[in-house]
Amino acid sequence: MPRDMSDADSILRDVFGFDSFRPGQSEIVEAVTQGENVLAIMPTGGGKSLCFQLPALVRSGVTVVISPLIALMRDQVRGLREAGVAAGALTSANTDEENDAVWDMLHSGALKLLYLAPERLASGGTQRMLAQAGVSLIAVDEAHCVSQWGHDFRPDYLRIGELRRALDVPLAAFTATADAETQEEIVNRLFDGQSPRTFLRGFDRPNIHLMFAPKNKPRQQILEFAAARKDQSGIVYCGTRAKTETLSQALNAEGHTACFYHGGMEADQRRHVEARFATEDGLIVVATVAFGMGVDKPDIRWVAHADLPKSIEAYYQEIGRAGRDGAPAETLTLYGADDIRLRRSQIDEGLAPPERRHADHGRLNALLGLAEALECRRKTLLGYFGEHDITCGTCDLCDKPAEVFDGTEAVRKALSAALRTGESFGAGHLIDILLGTKTEKVLARSHDQLPTFGVGKDLKRGEWQAVFRQMMGHDLMRPDAERHGALVMTESARPILRGEASITLRRDSIDAASERRPKVRTLVSDEDAPLMSALKAKRRHLAEEQSVPAYVIFPDRTLIEMAETRPQTLDDMARINGVGAKKLERYGRAFLEVIAGEVQDTHPARRKLASKGAGGLYDALLDSQAALLRGECGTLKPMSCEAGQLAKLAQNKPRDEDGIARIIGDRRAERFAQTFLDVLRAAD
Repeated sequence: MPRDMSDADSILRDVFGFDSFRPGQSEIVEAVTQGENVLAIMPTGGGKSLCFQLPALVRSGVTVVISPLIALMRDQVRGLREAGVAAGALTSANTDEENDAVWDMLHSGALKLLYLAPERLASGGTQRMLAQAGVSLIAVDEAHCVSQWGHDFRPDYLRIGELRRALDVPLAAFTATADAETQEEIVNRLFDGQSPRTFLRGFDRPNIHLMFAPKNKPRQQILEFAAARKDQSGIVYCGTRAKTETLSQALNAEGHTACFYHGGMEADQRRHVEARFATEDGLIVVATVAFGMGVDKPDIRWVAHADLPKSIEAYYQEIGRAGRDGAPAETLTLYGADDIRLRRSQIDEGLAPPERRHADHGRLNALLGLAEALECRRKTLLGYFGEHDITCGTCDLCDKPAEVFDGTEAVRKALSAALRTGESFGAGHLIDILLGTKTEKVLARSHDQLPTFGVGKDLKRGEWQAVFRQMMGHDLMRPDAERHGALVMTESARPILRGEASITLRRDSIDAASERRPKVRTLVSDEDAPLMSALKAKRRHLAEEQSVPAYVIFPDRTLIEMAETRPQTLDDMARINGVGAKKLERYGRAFLEVIAGEVQDTHPARRKLASKGAGGLYDALLDSQAALLRGECGTLKPMSCEAGQLAKLAQNKPRDEDGIARIIGDRRAERFAQTFLDVLRAAD
């Protein structure tokens, strides 16, 4: 049955506190609300959750949300309840009291959103329970988990299609990253191959600054990056569990508040870190990729990779956890030749079939192409996802263009050295040959007699290391696991070796790369910074009082708008994005006092009208009433309307005197109806 979309606009304002949808949201919300099957691919931070939460409030019945991690579900339920929405989650982390409360709401018909982990679908009782609960919509978050081609495959997601068929209700699937193969598998597994209405809302996250740097004392590089962003929430991803622990210790020694997270920890230890990260401002989590999917913290200001991610999809998913609130965020990705060798060997030594290994090498090549890019990184990154004509200005190569040179001759020398030594050695030995260094290994194998011995003295050792790294990045050479990691030439290199093609390389040596540091991006101007700090302190105090994450009170983006616009009244505060009716009533005065000092007390009915934009009309009715308090002659017995009656007039805006009389009564209408009617008409 078609739904009235006018309800969606009022819910957007009153519940979620937004005056308008973000680009692309409106069409998706309408399609989901109307009961269409939907596949929506939106960038992380693009507002995916709103696209199923809002329709759930417009539609009758219960919306079931399949979500991958308990931490994510609990965060979203907490945020919805804070906004006055009847939401609940059934998870293994619930207490008996929490489960009882969810069941009570479900049985009474009060519950609007029920969050479930996909693992719960394995229970036959779950499907029976949902069939009896009046489910009218299924929403699937992180839908790429259904794809075995995706990097976060979750087998329990395969049961969702069966659930959709059993309940015979529409399904809306959401994900941030899905290439063509993954999209096809989502359609086949969730929609039985019947094409849903698909929305591809772009992958661009213009608020995120992109930066890559070759490794050069990588621990120091991470420490310097974090030091420039002191007291900002961040994530550092590491390739090994051991590194998460040692790097976390190093950050704490430098005065940061940091903790580590990896799959080898006990479950309660991981939950403790997740809870700390959700509630503490400025905490840094140093983690393997076991941490991240489902992180719903909107004010993560930076993400750093201490090691190269495994694919371009994984990279984009991981950096996408920064700046979900739309405010400025920064990233740094470190990489080196060892990272490339490790990622190649992981693919080649895996048990995947040949076509999968070939596809994985292609994904890694795309990421290495981004790392070794010579022009705008955003253009390179989004080009992989099929988006072109991108305007950037927010990456390290736009900040400072790369210095390049014709690397054709250097690459030929390197390839020749590898071929003349039987493609049996790594970069270190080949560089010794090119530099003419008579090591024991070189002399023992008579490699000092090769024509290539000493032909590379025009470059320093660090520059040759950069050349070999870039050759691996361009997939001209690969480490061969069967030859103990020796570098082997690929087919892509043959045209260069034969003189049929040329190649341009970056001149930045490994030493110079560490100098490419972007200016730290601030959330607000220097003038607004003190107020921003005061607002964050008030938010932290309220969050600690209620034991909720700070962003549940207000996200950074809302505080930024407060600091920049400096509202002076509750009506002004109501116009700030993210300040809905419930939050205005609960927190509006507290934050207004930080900005404007002491605030005059107002009637609760008047405060509620502020969030609906009718506060000024209430004030006008109050003023007109004061003029007639003793009648037009000024001698009658004093008479006035109750605050709730004036609020109802301001909200309902009756069109005639009879309509006014139904609200304030006949006796009051005799004195005030005509004046009130004039005020209401003037407001139209």
